[in-house]
Amino acid sequence: MKQETRRHPLRDSQEDMEAASHSPDTEQTRAPAYRLAFTDPDFLTREELRPVRLQLELLKPEMLMSEYGIESTIVLFGGARIPEPSMKSAARTETLADLSRYYDEARRFARIVTERALGSGRHDDVIVTGGGPGVMEAGNRGAAEAGGVSIGLSIVLPHEQAPNAYVTPDLCFNFHYFAIRKMHFLMRARAIAIFPGGFGTMDEMFEALTLIQTGRMKRVPVLLFGRDFWERIINWEALAEAGTISDLDLELFRFVETAEEAVEAIDTWQGAGDKREHIPGR
Repeated sequence: MKQETRRHPLRDSQEDMEAASHSPDTEQTRAPAYRLAFTDPDFLTREELRPVRLQLELLKPEMLMSEYGIESTIVLFGGARIPEPSMKSAARTETLADLSRYYDEARRFARIVTERALGSGRHDDVIVTGGGPGVMEAGNRGAAEAGGVSIGLSIVLPHEQAPNAYVTPDLCFNFHYFAIRKMHFLMRARAIAIFPGGFGTMDEMFEALTLIQTGRMKRVPVLLFGRDFWERIINWEALAEAGTISDLDLELFRFVETAEEAVEAIDTWQGAGDKREHIPGR
């Protein structure tokens, strides 16, 4: 984080943190009540401080991305369990092994998008993923191979984990709150590419589609890689026939198969930047 320029003559928090660390060791200075509030993890993690923690998780990534100059992003969602093709023999199921081709497709898509964006001289269309393995790794990897930066938005999970090795370190964030993480995925999104995945991928996909459907978010290209996969697990037409969504809602996304097809869809997307004023069928 860049060094802040002070605009007042008062002592700053860093100075007091340093001074407090050298306090004499007494019964009073060892007491939790004596700790500076903003350096006391026991205090900051109290239930009553949840609103503060939510604000901090919104502010920290936003401030760092703004300072880095991130203008817009291309979001990649997809399964953590999809292996790269060279490792598909170790896949848990035959289907996962077959889906390994989308690792390469995500990698190529991210590389093409990043190569195009580098020509602007700004941080436009920066790849952002969940920072994990599988399709997420492929997205960060493709951006790195193109010589660009990429963002990883990790979430603390019960099992031991670390971000994939291709996320730009200065743009690698860790979250406690799923809701705030989802906001950061979409706040700068110019397009959303969704590869085959599981519950997490579908959660992120339907969240984005719902925001666009209800006019809470401007329209952006929503690209579903792998028509066969998505039509096998979700009966989109049945939703429209039942009336639970509108036929027009089926136009909020498009199926693609290749990275090149996805880039062309982004460039020619009808209605990008528009926001619905009403919900069809309501």
